Amino acid sequence: QVQLQESGPGLVKPSQTLSLTCTVSGGSTTTNYYYWSWIRQPPGKGLEWMGAIAYSGSTYYSPSLKSRTSISRDTSKNQFSLQLSSVTPEDTAVYYCASGGRSSSGLYGYDHWGQGTQVTVSS
Repeated sequence: QVQLQESGPGLVKPSQTLSLTCTVSGGSTTTNYYYWSWIRQPPGKGLEWMGAIAYSGSTYYSPSLKSRTSISRDTSKNQFSLQLSSVTPEDTAVYYCASGGRSSSGLYGYDHWGQGTQVTVSS
């Protein structure tokens, strides 16, 4: 059973970089055809896909966040990470990591989710 666990600071100051890590157990970030995503939900809003790293190591980003987002992985630790730069209070959200496949048309499906971690951007 794949389990995902987000970790990172719960409070980030404006203009700083938000850094989160997702630790994977019961599976591997190199499993063929699996994609490892970051998704967030601001208060009172819907889910927003931020980006993903593929089993191959290729990365994909939301166009609206691409300039500020970086996703990487550490295969030795079976972790993948998110960095979001130049944060503002509008980046306050619950951040989730999730895993699953991707269709030929580019749609992601999620088999497993982390529990989510609240990140607040405030001075």
